[in-house]
Amino acid sequence: MSVSVDVFDATAPYASEIGAFVVSIQHEHGVPITLEQQPDLFRIHEVYIATGGNFWVASDGDKVVGTIALINVGGGIGVLRKMFVAPAYRGTPHRLGQQLLDGLMAWAKQQNFKHIYLGTVDILKAAQRFYEKNGFCLFPESDLPTEIAHIKMPDDNLYYAKGIAA
Repeated sequence: MSVSVDVFDATAPYASEIGAFVVSIQHEHGVPITLEQQPDLFRIHEVYIATGGNFWVASDGDKVVGTIALINVGGGIGVLRKMFVAPAYRGTPHRLGQQLLDGLMAWAKQQNFKHIYLGTVDILKAAQRFYEKNGFCLFPESDLPTEIAHIKMPDDNLYYAKGIAA
């Protein structure tokens, strides 16, 4: 298996598979959401890239096996979204989730982001452990910066943040 991670390209052979992949991972973990409830997946370039963020896709051949994205909300603040990894690529030997997060954080630092925020769902225990292991700190919804409050996902009920050192 040869996994490659690339910035989203609407002309890539996997572009149409991203939504189905994301929903399949959400359903695997019991998150009751549909593709239609995630309009950002129909407008990846507009929502993520054109605003100064980015969207990465990991593929094995022409099969999507992972995603991660960053929305730029301004003021050095980014919102991490759509971090999903296919079961066979989690943990050793691939460590694809770690590769995706490390790549996003390195890119965010190059782009002078100062803080990365994310929302998740309380039933995703492994995701919570992963974020905490990577230095993200849990904080109450009431402390969400105003720049982020208007773009939070409806099902999110836990929020994390991490500063990026200059």
